[in-house]
Amino acid sequence: MYKIAVIEDDTLLGQALVEMLTSHGYQAFAAESVTKARRLQERQPVDLLLIDRGLADGDGVELCRQRSGQEKLPAIFLTARDEEEDIVEAFDAGADDYLVKPVALAVLLKHIEAVLRRTGGEPNQVFYYQDFSLDYDRKEARIQGKPVALTPKEYGILEVLTRNQKKVVTKRMLLEQVWDDGGNFVEENTLHVTLNRLKKKIEPDPAHPVYVKNVFGLGYTFGE
Repeated sequence: MYKIAVIEDDTLLGQALVEMLTSHGYQAFAAESVTKARRLQERQPVDLLLIDRGLADGDGVELCRQRSGQEKLPAIFLTARDEEEDIVEAFDAGADDYLVKPVALAVLLKHIEAVLRRTGGEPNQVFYYQDFSLDYDRKEARIQGKPVALTPKEYGILEVLTRNQKKVVTKRMLLEQVWDDGGNFVEENTLHVTLNRLKKKIEPDPAHPVYVKNVFGLGYTFGE
């Protein structure tokens, strides 16, 4: 499912766009200002920006130009400003498309589809559970939007557990998929130590985990 950030200072219009995009199979998020848009991108990786030009605390062009270092993140402007210099400035900032309000929703959808297809965009592979997220593409975990420093083994454990959510993952499965084929060269308590260290990093209370849970005698599971 593609994720789209709607950066629009008209709250009613922004909400209408979010509802429309959601009804057509996208996951959409609204932000009314440059500041909120940047916070949104820090918490929630997205696949496309839909940006207005005139925002309360700045110009959407600057937001487009500084897309959190994500040069490949496509951006479409949806704005009432139709002067040639405004359009040129947006494209110079890296915009992939520029639409002038009002735009029929069916037309907007087609432009979104075309930009995603043209840019070769693939939906970000991100797992979400409560305050936790795991970005499989970036190999990055976040708690309440803040990145968590993980070792490769800790990340590997989380990926196996989250990709098998609602299933019990045995110790043998983790050893085979995270360490080596069969886990033949791993000391007996290595997994236990790594899991304890991981819980201290992501659990609000490691003694009562809400994310990585031990299923007595069977293995481990993620969440409920």
